[in-house]
Amino acid sequence: MSKEFQVGSKVCLIASPPYVKTADTVPTLRPSTIIQVGEEGIVLDRRPGGYWVIRFSNGSFLLDDQYLEAMD
Repeated sequence: MSKEFQVGSKVCLIASPPYVKTADTVPTLRPSTIIQVGEEGIVLDRRPGGYWVIRFSNGSFLLDDQYLEAMD
């Protein structure tokens, strides 16, 4: 079951994916160590397939909803 987040809401990274993809015009794969588990980000957009654009302090990344949890 996919999670639903509101654009502009805060989320927390709860698990580290094997790699992350930047949300740039030309996406790039980056090592997952660029963002840490527990880091908070802001939801910028929803993409097909359960992916979300999340802005962290190191940039914006496409993440599957299984790695994210809403902040209350």
